[in-house]
Amino acid sequence: MPQFALDRSATFYVAGHNGMVGSAIKRHLEASGFTSVIGESSRDLDLTDRLATFEYFAEHKPEYVVLAAAKVGGILANNTYPADFLSVNLQIQVNVMDAAQQHGVERLLFMGSSCIYPKFAPQPIPEDALLTGHLESTNDAYAIAKIAGITQVQSVRRQHGRAWISAMPSNLYGPGDNYSEQGSHVLPALIRRYEQARLSGAPTVTNWGSGTPLREFLYVDDLAEAALFLLENYDDASHVNVGSGEDLSIKELAEMVAELIGYEGETLWDTAKPDGTPRKLLDVSLIESMGWKAKTSLREGIARSIADYRSRF
Repeated sequence: MPQFALDRSATFYVAGHNGMVGSAIKRHLEASGFTSVIGESSRDLDLTDRLATFEYFAEHKPEYVVLAAAKVGGILANNTYPADFLSVNLQIQVNVMDAAQQHGVERLLFMGSSCIYPKFAPQPIPEDALLTGHLESTNDAYAIAKIAGITQVQSVRRQHGRAWISAMPSNLYGPGDNYSEQGSHVLPALIRRYEQARLSGAPTVTNWGSGTPLREFLYVDDLAEAALFLLENYDDASHVNVGSGEDLSIKELAEMVAELIGYEGETLWDTAKPDGTPRKLLDVSLIESMGWKAKTSLREGIARSIADYRSRF
């Protein structure tokens, strides 16, 4: 039996429900029997607007909240606009959590990112590696905003006794991903690049960096399942890593994407571009010891993501 029997008829607010993560969580909650899952587009509710955020909570009175709203992007976006990534994410987090505290939300899940960990953290990265070393410089502003979010969850627990928790997913991908030239992460960027090359008949594709960094990927529907699992089974101050527990090199990833897309040209590597953190594999023993494990294989997930890209673009 779950530790927390969540009321399926209660109002459940998913902040960021139109994004890849939030939409997957909303789908999973509705498939799990929740009948009042709410959310607003950023056009209708700007979560950096403190007054509007508090008014939304006062009107809708959610009992449960998942905070998945965030300004996100890949290395290029994070490195180019660090002030925006810091400011916008801090504003969203503080406004949503302050409003949730004022309106008595007992169960809140804050969604972080694995970039919170030091650049040279031990591998696989345990939860207690947080704040033990220097961050990766290309996304330190975003990471510090997410660390602030974890700290706010812990502070509300300490000061107000609320059963709030945080989850730190590895690199996410899947339906609803961002495939834009400027804002995409590595896997959707590879899907876009190889599909465009296939369609145009380009003889070569050039990827950033050396291809040697190791990365772990988690299909977003697996994360959505983990989010509800944690809300029903976990109550502690420590954030929880959520990942597949397996990694591969960016070069191996590119080869898999090219194969699944059907691109037969040559892949080149621009080693003048940054690699980022050399390895980033999460230690997922905590969540696995509770009984949750990722289900979707990387090949299966990439194939679904390619189908999603082709259906949308």
